[in-house]
Amino acid sequence: MNIKDEILRLKEEKDAVILAHYYQRADVQEIADYVGDSFYLAQIARDVEAETIVFCGVRFMAESAKILAPNKRVLFPVYTEAPCCMEYMATPEGILQEKAKYEDVKVVTYVNSSSAVKAVSDVCCTSSSVERIVNNLQCKNILFVPDRNLGSYVAEQINDKNIIPWDGCCNIHDVVKPSDIEGALEEHGRDLLIAAHPECTKEVRDMADYVGSTSGILKFVRESSQKRFLIVTEAGIKYQMKIENPEKELIFLPMICKAMKKVFPETILESLAEGRGEVFVDEEVMAGAKRALDNMLDISRKG
Repeated sequence: MNIKDEILRLKEEKDAVILAHYYQRADVQEIADYVGDSFYLAQIARDVEAETIVFCGVRFMAESAKILAPNKRVLFPVYTEAPCCMEYMATPEGILQEKAKYEDVKVVTYVNSSSAVKAVSDVCCTSSSVERIVNNLQCKNILFVPDRNLGSYVAEQINDKNIIPWDGCCNIHDVVKPSDIEGALEEHGRDLLIAAHPECTKEVRDMADYVGSTSGILKFVRESSQKRFLIVTEAGIKYQMKIENPEKELIFLPMICKAMKKVFPETILESLAEGRGEVFVDEEVMAGAKRALDNMLDISRKG
């Protein structure tokens, strides 16, 4: 029996589902039951009817799944630590100290953060839900944690609130420079449409024809009548994008998140077979973090 067949057998035996982010390896996305962005996967984790969730992503995603579904078993199938770099860029103490400087303020925390940081936040957001979240908050000031680039993007889109960005960033998106975009256009042609993630710097975003989340970028390419695109986000999205657009030419910058590549079919099999990588979250932290994540899903549902 090959690995894929054994995984299918164990999934049925253990009443398990596999969730995978768009940035995962192609062979992981191929065997997942649900593939999507952070917001979609959070919804699935909370609502799916299964005893066990195998979460293929980075650590904060697996922890968020456990927080949203505390009665389910959540497995994180990695051999080594696989955190998002932004999990280390803010602390609960620092956030509360900064929040105290302002009146009429809410803390909006990007899901790319630790569970402890979520626990002191008013609401979480993803890159696909952030505008809906911020627009629905009744306050003057928004302390936006931890991604300064996504924070500055939100400030450009929403004029009636004062966005105070934390000084963190994604070390994959933040390092992309306008010269990298220029180089790709020079090499591959200036007729390329540019789609960029809002975790990129303002200088890069300003060069893009479209700025949005992973699901937004996929939708933009899928619905466009144009045939050639430069994709400025983590290259794992290529797998799903190629499935949806086999006739289109897709150019990617060399943007690889090593933490996102630590899940393999073999580690999924081992997690299912042995229960390896079970996720636990401190109960006190879980209560506050669940409130912030539930607020995100509830506000987004209202539209």
